[in-house]
Amino acid sequence: MTFDVGDFMLQSVPFARTLGISFDKVEPGFAVARMPDRAELHNHVGGPHAGALFSVAETASGAAMLSTFGDQLSRATPLAKSAAIRYLKLAKGEVVAEAHLRGSREEIVATLDAGERPEFDVAVEIRTADGTLVSEMTIAWAFRLNR
Repeated sequence: MTFDVGDFMLQSVPFARTLGISFDKVEPGFAVARMPDRAELHNHVGGPHAGALFSVAETASGAAMLSTFGDQLSRATPLAKSAAIRYLKLAKGEVVAEAHLRGSREEIVATLDAGERPEFDVAVEIRTADGTLVSEMTIAWAFRLNR
C-alpha cells in the first residue's frame, strides 16, 4: 500500500480544502500544489489574496516535508517555525506552488537520532499558469521530539 501524501494533507488540513488546493505531484523532497482562481480568494486588485498565496505555498512545503519524513512521525512532530515570503508580481488566474526541500534527509534524521531538534528549510516558488513567477517563500521547519 502506498501512502498518498497529497491526500493525507488535504484530509488533515481542512483550510487547504477550503481554498481548493490540489496536488499535481508529490515525491520525496518535492511537491507541486495548485490553487484555482476563485473570486472569493481575490484581493482588492483582482488577484489571489496574499494570505491565499501564503497558504498554497505553506501547503506545498508541508507536502514536500512530509513526503521526505513521513516515516519519522511516530517519534517527532513537524512544526512550521517561521516563513518569509516575497510578493513579486500580481498573480492573475490559477497559481501553482512548487516546493523543494533544502537539506539532507540523512543529516536531519541523524539529528533526530541524536535526540536533538533538527531545523531545515523548504523553498517555494509560486507561478501563474503561464509560468510567471509571482512569489517566493521559504518556510523553516523543525521537528519536536515526541515524549
